Amino acid sequence: MAGITGIGSGVNINEIVGALVSAEKAPKEAQLARLEKASTTKFSALGSLKGALSEFQTAMKDLNSLALFEKRTATSSNGSAVSASAEKTALSGTYQLAVKQLATSSRVATASVSNTSAEPYAASVDGQLTVKLGAGDSAGVLVDIKAGDTLEQIRDTLNTALKDKGISANIVNNPADGTSRLVLNAKDTGAGKDIVITAAAGLEDLAVDGAVKGVGDSAGYLGDPAQSAVFTIDGLEQTSSTNSLKDVIPGVTFNLLTETDKPLTLTVGQDKAGVTANIKKFVDAYNKLIKTTSELTNVTQVGEGKAPVVGGLVGDATVRTLLSGVRNELVNPAGQEGIRVLADLGITTQNDGTLKIDDTKLGAAITDNFAAVGSFFTGDNGLMSRVDKRIDGYIQTGGVLEQRMKGLTSTLADVGKQKEALTRRVGQMQTRLFAQFNAMDALVGNLNATSNRLTQALGSLPGVVKQSN
Repeated sequence: MAGITGIGSGVNINEIVGALVSAEKAPKEAQLARLEKASTTKFSALGSLKGALSEFQTAMKDLNSLALFEKRTATSSNGSAVSASAEKTALSGTYQLAVKQLATSSRVATASVSNTSAEPYAASVDGQLTVKLGAGDSAGVLVDIKAGDTLEQIRDTLNTALKDKGISANIVNNPADGTSRLVLNAKDTGAGKDIVITAAAGLEDLAVDGAVKGVGDSAGYLGDPAQSAVFTIDGLEQTSSTNSLKDVIPGVTFNLLTETDKPLTLTVGQDKAGVTANIKKFVDAYNKLIKTTSELTNVTQVGEGKAPVVGGLVGDATVRTLLSGVRNELVNPAGQEGIRVLADLGITTQNDGTLKIDDTKLGAAITDNFAAVGSFFTGDNGLMSRVDKRIDGYIQTGGVLEQRMKGLTSTLADVGKQKEALTRRVGQMQTRLFAQFNAMDALVGNLNATSNRLTQALGSLPGVVKQSN
């Protein structure tokens, strides 16, 4: 609007200019709005399709894995007593295992010594302690003790000297009588790995024989001496210095956790549960893809007199071509015996195009034809590779969907530029129209003023008779 207009002519210039501008702007504005909405809707739809395809491709990648079918499991009937795992080299089998004794490490204490805040313990002489871990430890570790060292200082010296040997020391205080004891723990387990401390003259209070039980305030082992694990496999008694056992059964590792009153069952076999889970993941991802494409290509009536809800890819040839290729591969039989099509696994197509699993038939197929199931899904000619080739060109970097989405992005950017250009053009048009109409208004105003002056002048001439209304 260019100020107050239409005074000279009495014409509503603002209204006339507004109508002319709207007549010029509205059709183009509506056209751009339709193009923007259509492009945005299609861009979003292609993004949803790409997301469903990516999820489907990931599920296929997980199933197209030789490692999945080579994996072996070891299952204990009593997981609180024995846990186990198996490598792919392990042979299937069932074993009876009983844990008679767990492997333990040495835990010893020195004799009690007086150690109060008023009179703390102090070493009486300079000397050495020799710490060994079992009879086979001929050299041991020499630990220097200085006269006057407190029990805390001796503890810290021991920890520094023995850290590489896997022995730690601490202090346990008895508040009832004001005595204290050094307690040492070994990391390594197994019979014969008892902590033994021999002491120089004057430091006898710190000596310990880990093979002798500590009674009362005397030095010795606490609880049980260091011992090896004792267990049986199918009645054969075995021993181990540790509770973690590897290759007692080739390819199997198991950990002894508690002693058992009766044998438990250890079962080694294929990872059927893992394969089943990945097959179901593949079916779920495929069904999501089918449902997504159905939503994107459907026209849904929402009631009489109302516009239908139209999917963003209605009539899109890309979707039809994609699904046709995938479905062809799903029904294409494999050139092998045992498992040739998905139906042999109990996987069938429903009326809406989604897949359905017969769990009983799938379980039987995996149990009876495990190797055939693996070759059906995996490898260059396996189902997963064949289907992946059908979809990879659509979702890979620079693929069909990405190119189409880039094109739509360019269209949306162009719409933005056209909107800006339309705004500038309309502004220029409005300015020009106001200038033209205001010039007309001024001219009409001047003509009216001249007319009024002539009328007054003529009315003042002699002999002119005025007509009265």
